[in-house]
Amino acid sequence: MAHFCKLGVGNKVLEVHVVSNDVATTEQAGVDFLNNLYGTNDIWKQTSYNTRGGEHILGGTPFRKNFAGVNWKYNQTLDAFIPPKPYNSWILNQTTCLFEAPIPQPELTQEQIDNNNFYRWNEATESWDLIDNS
Repeated sequence: MAHFCKLGVGNKVLEVHVVSNDVATTEQAGVDFLNNLYGTNDIWKQTSYNTRGGEHILGGTPFRKNFAGVNWKYNQTLDAFIPPKPYNSWILNQTTCLFEAPIPQPELTQEQIDNNNFYRWNEATESWDLIDNS
């Protein structure tokens, strides 16, 4: 199955639709099918269900960096789908087209994992807070 995103103002993803590979033999064929189906002249971009962070999870060829979701944006320069920015301090990694914290998340010890502890980003301090569930 092929997946297509309907883009709105600012290349924001409004919807994601599935089209049979028998119909979407090319990206343009899928776009034409959707516009004919809905009687529109919308902007559609194909997205790969199996692409995350610029890698194809099944070992295939990655396509447009990430599988797009509603409210993501298509960046024409990078030919990539980019998620909403989770925090103002986070930075776009242009290789993966995913946002990253300005400092890496600390690793949990095995004891912390066993106690279901985790780290949560604290935007006010721009640091990771340990959430202790023990």
